[in-house]
Amino acid sequence: MFGTVEAGGTKFVCGIGNEDGRILDQITVPTTVPEETLDAVFAYFRNKPIQSLGVGCFGPLDLDPRSPSYGSITGTPKIAWRYCNILAELRGRFPVPVALDTDVNAAVLAEARWGAGRGLHTCLYLTVGTGIGGGALVEGRILHGLMHPEMGHVIVRKQAGDLFPGVCPTHGDCLEGLASGPAIERRWGRRGADLPPDHRAWELEADYLAQGLVNYVYALSPQRIILGGGVMRQAQLFPLIRRRVLELLGGYIDRPEILADMDHYIAPPALGSLSGLCGGLVLAMKAVKP
Repeated sequence: MFGTVEAGGTKFVCGIGNEDGRILDQITVPTTVPEETLDAVFAYFRNKPIQSLGVGCFGPLDLDPRSPSYGSITGTPKIAWRYCNILAELRGRFPVPVALDTDVNAAVLAEARWGAGRGLHTCLYLTVGTGIGGGALVEGRILHGLMHPEMGHVIVRKQAGDLFPGVCPTHGDCLEGLASGPAIERRWGRRGADLPPDHRAWELEADYLAQGLVNYVYALSPQRIILGGGVMRQAQLFPLIRRRVLELLGGYIDRPEILADMDHYIAPPALGSLSGLCGGLVLAMKAVKP
């Protein structure tokens, strides 16, 4: 048995599962202040026979083992969690190995092992929800680099006449500022889930997301792009995004995976809402069998 935590900005989902990726039990606790939230996490796992614990966490995170703040959440807008060393806190509470990565890195690991990225060595997972974040598996390894990719904060070109300033507290109209769930709600006065499928919001949303994806295609050359998160539950977005990506690429990437099989190239997560939680299982297994 392995423990897994999907640590989000609004909720922590805790579970136990096995090496086949099956989640056998789970609970959800609200994200409040660190001490209260982590107490609830520890209470769930107390007396559960887990070999290790894997945590996919919201960020930004310091994932450089050489850094004095390794394992800390850094410049998050959630002030109570800013510079909380979540890895040290969990390692101090649990008598088993604990592994930490971003929530989207955990998700791409799970999709690569059991889901839509199975059999691929380079793929991308992008979540579009309260924020926008991406995890990249490159030649079989998670891309960390200096810190970890912040794909939601790439700069995209605004459509002519779009005066919406964006909602990102740092950049305003970056991709997350223009296309996240809160951006949709702020722009249109209603949550995306409450907008009809033929609303003009979705063409605009697809354009901005497609611009981001084209940047990732050029920079990372993924074999598949997996789009998850609450906003992507709007099924009408997928064909709009695929069409716009093809338009923006303009035939420059001459690959049949893109030109003839776009329905599979840009795909929903095969694990559905469990990508992050299953990703924690992969991290937990790596903690005992690197």
